[in-house]
Amino acid sequence: MLSRTLKQGLDAYQIGEKLRALRLKKKMGLVELGRHSALSAALLSKLERGLAFPTLPTLLRIALVFGVGLEYFFAEDRRRPPALVRSSERIRFPERPDSKSVSYSFESLDYPAVDRQFGAYKVEFYDIPARHCKAHQHAGSELIYVTQGKLVLTIGSEEYTLQADDSVYFDSSVPHSYRRTGAKACLAIVVATL
Repeated sequence: MLSRTLKQGLDAYQIGEKLRALRLKKKMGLVELGRHSALSAALLSKLERGLAFPTLPTLLRIALVFGVGLEYFFAEDRRRPPALVRSSERIRFPERPDSKSVSYSFESLDYPAVDRQFGAYKVEFYDIPARHCKAHQHAGSELIYVTQGKLVLTIGSEEYTLQADDSVYFDSSVPHSYRRTGAKACLAIVVATL
């Protein structure tokens, strides 16, 4: 039997909740997890409900079933509060702050988020001559969803015209550039992996 201090210390890691979340994510029942881990469904149920705490070998058996390391169960709580960005708080930045000829300006939609896996931006594209569009590239992928107007996207040597409600997903390590076409303002949501 564990002392109250040890129980409180172990409760803080929420091992049972993490175990249950892994199991439900894989759509696995307790009996099935028991078959894979050679542990009884009754023991697994007690572990999930925080009525018992696993030994390290027991926890390792469970971790191996789900393809996670032991650190998964002992890492800090991964849930973070939402990163809310009000439209009045966003700041608009030009594509290149030191240039008079820019093809777009953008506002970050997720700047307060911690440990981001991608960046999301609201972008306004401008109508400038193609010769002034400067191609750029970055590791990862990019998704563009045009919400208004027409956008000319050049990826490598290929040119694509997107209209409102069109979207494109591409390898952003290939040089690419953007420019508006037509008289209407062109707005889009751009998501890029970091």
